[in-house]
Amino acid sequence: MDGRDLVRSMRVVGSAGAAQRLRTVRAAWRRRRADAGALPPRGAERARVPGPVREVEPGPGGGVVRFGRSELRIVVAVNGAVFWGWDGAAPEPSYALGGRFPEPDPRAVLEPDKDGGWRVVAERMTVVVSRHGAVEVRTPGGVTLRRDLPPRWWEPVGGGEARWMQRSEVAADARFFGLGGRASGPRLRAGTYRLWNTDPGGAFGPGDDPLYITMPVQLVVADAATHLVFHDTSWDGTVTLREGEEGAGSGHDRAGTSELRVDGGPLRCWVMVGTPARVLLAWASLTGAPALPPAWALGHHHARWGFGSEQEVRRIVAGYQERGLPLDAVHLDIDHYDDHQVFTVDHEHFPKLPVLAEELRRDGIRLVSIVDPAVKAEPGNAVYDSGTAEDVFVRDASGRVVRGVVWPGEAVFPDFTHARVRAWWGGLYEERLAQGFAGFWHDMNEPTSFTAFGESTLPRSARHALEGRGGDHREAHNVYALCMARAGYEGLRELAPQERPFVFSRSGWAGMQRYGGTWSGDVATGWPGLRASLSLVMGLGLCGVPYSGPDVGGFDGSPSPELYLRWFQLGAYLPLFRTHASMRAGRREPWEFGAEVLEHARVALVERRRLLPYFMTLAHLARRTGAPYVRPLWWGAPEDRALRDCEDAFLLGDCLLVAPVLDPGADRRAVQLPRGRWYDTVTERAYEGPGQVLLDAPLARIPVLARAGAVVPVRGDDGGLELEVWAPAQGRTGGGLVVPDTGDGWDEPELERYVARWAGRRLVVEREGEGGPVEPPYPVRVRGLGADGAQT
Repeated sequence: MDGRDLVRSMRVVGSAGAAQRLRTVRAAWRRRRADAGALPPRGAERARVPGPVREVEPGPGGGVVRFGRSELRIVVAVNGAVFWGWDGAAPEPSYALGGRFPEPDPRAVLEPDKDGGWRVVAERMTVVVSRHGAVEVRTPGGVTLRRDLPPRWWEPVGGGEARWMQRSEVAADARFFGLGGRASGPRLRAGTYRLWNTDPGGAFGPGDDPLYITMPVQLVVADAATHLVFHDTSWDGTVTLREGEEGAGSGHDRAGTSELRVDGGPLRCWVMVGTPARVLLAWASLTGAPALPPAWALGHHHARWGFGSEQEVRRIVAGYQERGLPLDAVHLDIDHYDDHQVFTVDHEHFPKLPVLAEELRRDGIRLVSIVDPAVKAEPGNAVYDSGTAEDVFVRDASGRVVRGVVWPGEAVFPDFTHARVRAWWGGLYEERLAQGFAGFWHDMNEPTSFTAFGESTLPRSARHALEGRGGDHREAHNVYALCMARAGYEGLRELAPQERPFVFSRSGWAGMQRYGGTWSGDVATGWPGLRASLSLVMGLGLCGVPYSGPDVGGFDGSPSPELYLRWFQLGAYLPLFRTHASMRAGRREPWEFGAEVLEHARVALVERRRLLPYFMTLAHLARRTGAPYVRPLWWGAPEDRALRDCEDAFLLGDCLLVAPVLDPGADRRAVQLPRGRWYDTVTERAYEGPGQVLLDAPLARIPVLARAGAVVPVRGDDGGLELEVWAPAQGRTGGGLVVPDTGDGWDEPELERYVARWAGRRLVVEREGEGGPVEPPYPVRVRGLGADGAQT
């Protein structure tokens, strides 16, 4: 235990009652004793390196290179991704993969290289292996993107898991992104980042790391190309980054470096190279398509820990309705449970929950339930009794059920790494559906177990099935929430097969997008927390998780009216738009901050409602291509270094650029524009990029720009779909994609392509069809025609 663990633990238990604090002390000692008796001591270790090449064995898509002390397996997949694993490690088993390993590319051949090395030439990259085990990734033109030095590992003399270290070099101009949900991003500066999903034990800000979702996924953006690297190990570890430095002349550059250290498991690596769009497409094809949220989940959600009763829920909903504010979902936190017990209802305060849910649904509002993994360890609790009978709970090395402490007190934890347990848990959602819930947010699933000292999670020696392979919590911890999300998602598909499940999870790992999305967790109320909110959403999108959003207003404290409004305005352009706060925090309803804030919040809500067809299109495109809704400004031009360093604005799809206000008192802000013409969506004034412009940002709105030529599907005044077309510059063309959603079922609507072009002085908008262009089936509204040329 280090000082940060102690502080984190004390945050969690400090406000608990005396009985709960005593339980956390007992749990901490139980955890320490369990690990002391069951975890093998490290003892003496032998340091190892691969040694020289001894022989090679060509195979489909690559082959095996054998060294003196290890062997390297290389396979190029048909989707362009390259896998390599040391000690002969194969791509499977893996929790990250969305299905079976993709077919090897028959065109990729292992062949000799100079100086005794070997290489595999693929369509999008060449992988060169030196005679001592360095692995180099080059573009087809021969530019080196990444060089992995020969790995080092330390084997316990008495047997056990080896610790691995892999040091890599990248271009001096490269920038790092990813590693899951990082509050200090989206661009990752020099420093060490831990790979261990962690409940920070309270509200967090940009300086707190690690958080709930850590992934060994790096997106590296350089002049030559973008590449994604994924080290497929779920063990605890760290990544230490150092950005490079470019010298004044040739040969004086200092490479950027990335050093991975993990405490066990195989050293396996995937690399994808290309444009950001192509890389994320390959990543999605490998790890699985993002789940498609139901249409209502793209609207506005209101949540609070501490609604307390049906009457309070009705009061909040009535407040929205009386003021004419759009609302699509209400979330109930743990206070609606009976004594904090999962899959129960407090019938004293929520006596007719199904009736409430039906009333809300008639008004177009869905009810969403929190779901925690911890089960109160008490006979008579139906979930505990059922789980005990089915033998689903995590056990320790001696075979006893592991007990921890969470909100209901003494608790046990299902082992979601077992298919039988996932099926049992998935069936429990029938109770939630019967109560009228339409969606689910998974919380406390790092998993968190309160302790007075030490890590707030299960003992590292706790045993897990790991799909029949067997292992302990050191390997299972980071994938626990991923497996819980799978259990919930698959259970809901069985129980309500006609509807798309809505699941989002506080914790997760690579591949979690297959089962839903995530949210920020307990982000601190304050301007740094607002900035961290954007960092988390952008960083997670670049790791393949496109649906996420923060607690608007922050989880704790009471935001000022200005801070609340700026957070609300940002949230209106993020995939998950949800206000939420702790029971000890101030209110989060828009009318609680005065008449001026209410009116400005109304504008943001109405605009979000108007843009719902565009968000739905982005959701379908994310499912089909892996592209996130929220994209960094460099998405289409990663070679633009000014855009690469911009972290305070983002692209919403291809059409819109959103520049939130992240600092107090600001009524103007600088915005870095990508190449092309951009229109202010309020004034319709035109600006030319690339370059920086200064835009008005009054309290009433944040700057939002539309790309010239964009075709944006919006909701018209009559509620139907309408095409909003932003005029391309004279002599230019534009276009856009539209996916009209057909409901919350599983139909795959056709992707519609539209083109905007000039015919003399007339702007023509057409839909591309198999037989040629046709008239659009929706009303068209052209904007930007009144701009008097470009303004700079």
